[in-house]
Amino acid sequence: MAIAGRVASMLLCSCLDCQRATGTGHSTVVLVPADVITIAGETKSFARPCDSGATFTHHFCPECGTPLHGQSSRAPDIRMIPAGFFAGMNDWFDANQLIFARSRQEWDLIADHLPQHQKYRESPA
Repeated sequence: MAIAGRVASMLLCSCLDCQRATGTGHSTVVLVPADVITIAGETKSFARPCDSGATFTHHFCPECGTPLHGQSSRAPDIRMIPAGFFAGMNDWFDANQLIFARSRQEWDLIADHLPQHQKYRESPA
C-alpha cells in the first residue's frame, strides 16, 4: 500500500469496537482521502455494524492478515489507516483529538491536551 497525498487528520478512538479490534483502550488512526491510496495485490474485507450505527469495513492482506485500512459508512471518501502500519517510520504521527471519549477506560492514559469528543467529533456550526 502506498499513500501519495496529505493526511486529513490523526486521532485516537476509544469506541468499544476499536477497543475490541486492538485489544487496548483505543485505536491510533490516520485519516486520508480515499483517492490518495494505491494498493497493489489482493485484499480481503469484512463489514460489521458499529455501536455508532455506522457500518465499518475492514480491509486486510489475505496472506498475512495485516490490517490495511478501514472505511466507515459515515465517511465513504475517507480511509482510516492504523498508525502502526507505518511502524518504524511514524515519528510524524501527532494525534489531534480523541473520539468516543464516552467509552474511554480510566487505565488508558490519554494526553490531557487532546480535545475529547464524547462520540464523533461535533461538526462546526
